[in-house]
Formats: sequence, structure tokens, C-alpha cells
Amino acid sequence: MRVLTGLTIPALLAAPAARAELLYANPDAMLIRHEYRVAASAAKTWESLLHPERWWPAEHTWSGRREALSLAGEAGGCFCERWDGGGAVHGRVVMAQPGKLLRLEAALGPLQEMAVTGVLSVHLAEQEGTTTVTVNYRVSGDPMHRLDGFAAIVDPVVGLQFSELAAEAARP
Repeated sequence: MRVLTGLTIPALLAAPAARAELLYANPDAMLIRHEYRVAASAAKTWESLLHPERWWPAEHTWSGRREALSLAGEAGGCFCERWDGGGAVHGRVVMAQPGKLLRLEAALGPLQEMAVTGVLSVHLAEQEGTTTVTVNYRVSGDPMHRLDGFAAIVDPVVGLQFSELAAEAARP
């Protein structure tokens, strides 16, 4: 377990239990995994997941406003951001199993411009009133992009983003 950067001390104390691993990082690929145990049902966690405007950090949007985000939790659905004078598709839903799995093709942030392939999978598993949220982010591309160098930057950002989801889902 490690501390996620960007969280305040009160947020760390209230944050759900987390585990993070950089499973591999090569010039042409990386795989990041973050896991959270959330004191909420899978249904509530799913509902929170589908509302990134409530939990995605504003500093990780193009508009600077998380309220500009939306996520349609069905196959073909868009993880989109819209603002006056612009918009972005952050990802497309390629698999949706409500309360269990949401998978997006998503080259997030600066990876979008690199023409790499990113797959973000969010697995939910409920047991005895808590939900384990496992986030896998797999990115592949041309070795000239040196994704192994990006992994150390992307890993804590994914951790920050999804620790915010876990905190949102745990709110009463």
C-alpha cells in the first residue's frame, strides 16, 4: 500500500483502504492496478462511477471543470467532456455490466495525442456490504513513446482519480 499524492491529510484519513501496483512498464506498454475497498454496495459504487462530474479531479480535465464531464454506462457510451467552444472524448465504453464491470477504450490526458491504445477496466465485487473496486489501466503503443517513462507519472494520477471515486461511493 502507498500514499497517493494530491490528497490532503483529512482526505487520507477518510479514504477507503487502497492498494496500488505498477504491474509492468516497458517502452511499448504499461499496466497499472489500483484496488479500493469501499463501504458501499456495488450498486451505489456503480452509480457513483457513472457520475465523474462528482468525483473526477478538476485539475485532470481539459476545461478545468469536472462538471463538464459525463459518462454513459452502456456499450458505445461516451466518457466525454463538453465546454463552451470545445469538447473531448476521453473514452468509449466497450463493455458494461452494471454493478460489476465498466471497460473503456481510453488514452487519457496527454496519452491521447500519442496515438496509443489505452484500456481502462473498473471491476466491482461486493461482499458483505463492501465493494472491492479494482482499476486496471493498460496502455500499449510504439516503443518510441517510451511508455515506461510515463508509467511513474500516470500511476499516481490514476490513483488520485479513483481514490476520489472510492471516497464518493462511500459517502452516505
